[in-house]
Amino acid sequence: MSILKDLEFRGLLHQITDREGLDKKLSEERVVLYCGFDPTADSLHIGSLLPILTLRRFQLAGHIPLALVGGGTGLIGDPSGKANERTLNGPETVEAWSQSIKGQLSRFLDFSSDIENSAELVNNYDWLGSLNVIEFLRDVGKNFTVNYMLAKDSVDSRITKGISFTEFSYMILQSYDFLKLNETKNCSLQIGGSDQWGNITAGLELIGKTTESRAYGVTLPLVTKSDGQKFGKTEGGAIWLDASKTSPYQFYQFWLGTADNDVIRFLKYFTFISHEEIERLEVEVQTQPEKREAQKLLAREVTKLVHGGDALESALNITAALFSGNIQELSRTEIEEAFKDVPSSTLEQEDMPLVDLLIAVGAAPSKRQARQDIESGAVTVNGVKITELDAVAKDLGRLGESYIVIRRGKKNYYLAQFK
Repeated sequence: MSILKDLEFRGLLHQITDREGLDKKLSEERVVLYCGFDPTADSLHIGSLLPILTLRRFQLAGHIPLALVGGGTGLIGDPSGKANERTLNGPETVEAWSQSIKGQLSRFLDFSSDIENSAELVNNYDWLGSLNVIEFLRDVGKNFTVNYMLAKDSVDSRITKGISFTEFSYMILQSYDFLKLNETKNCSLQIGGSDQWGNITAGLELIGKTTESRAYGVTLPLVTKSDGQKFGKTEGGAIWLDASKTSPYQFYQFWLGTADNDVIRFLKYFTFISHEEIERLEVEVQTQPEKREAQKLLAREVTKLVHGGDALESALNITAALFSGNIQELSRTEIEEAFKDVPSSTLEQEDMPLVDLLIAVGAAPSKRQARQDIESGAVTVNGVKITELDAVAKDLGRLGESYIVIRRGKKNYYLAQFK
């Protein structure tokens, strides 16, 4: 199956220029393509995962992906999909974020020098940072009319609220990126999110006016949830690709919680499992949704892809321990990961009665309520139900050598650590 047919099966072809021409080119030669990632934070989030994995799909099909880090355009700010002007970040901040993002991109693409279609990381600051303003305006700017730029959605949607000349110029800079990669890397295809269509087609216009090359553009769909909620957001904020910002366990749980209406679409988008397996799971979701086999496979595949096999095993271990209530075997690191977002307290009094401990960590509002919860069997400590009113903290044991994990009821967890 051709790469475009695979993308079509997976619902990844949102917009495409000259499909017939691109399909023919992809079948006849090794195509160089690129996608840009501006450093707007010190980590990418899962909103960037779709274009990253699409670059990977092209590489697996034999083509050459260029992952562009926008060290230059990141200093400007892309107006696409934004209602208001971005806050400009300083050069040192953008450079630090660029280096971090380079490391993340290298997890997904093969940069081995011993393969013919090795991926390459490029940074547009390398050519944008040394631009001569006069030459740029004469050689590049003259190819764009203001009317043409105003007609683009990324600009038109901002006209009523206002757009600075800085962000207005972003389209020209991204177009220049495409031209530069076309001239220096023989890059003939740019991919991006659906909000990048205006920028991509502007780049095609520039290449068409200034070279003899034939270039193409493809955009991917905006990822949404069927219930209207924004994809990649939770109560705790964005889901990041950096394990220090979103732990592998939290990452796994995010995907495990995918709704039945979304799971097959997300399997197509974010995994590399076969078409046949996806079709089998689609039937499974319809006939036996309670098994949640598709969600489990989605969570396993994406977590392993982003964080590796060891992190997946740890996430599965934590999940199983919390489900069974048997948390005694969790390591210190796993305890910290599993209970990262629960109320936590650092305490000094080792001989504190359990009644007082429940109040100290916020599990009970009063001693009366604490006693009632203990007597009714609603309190477990380190996975063991405690019903003795005279229980003392120092006798309850420690997990990971220093933690006490308290559960009140079925889902309310609290973490105590003694100095």
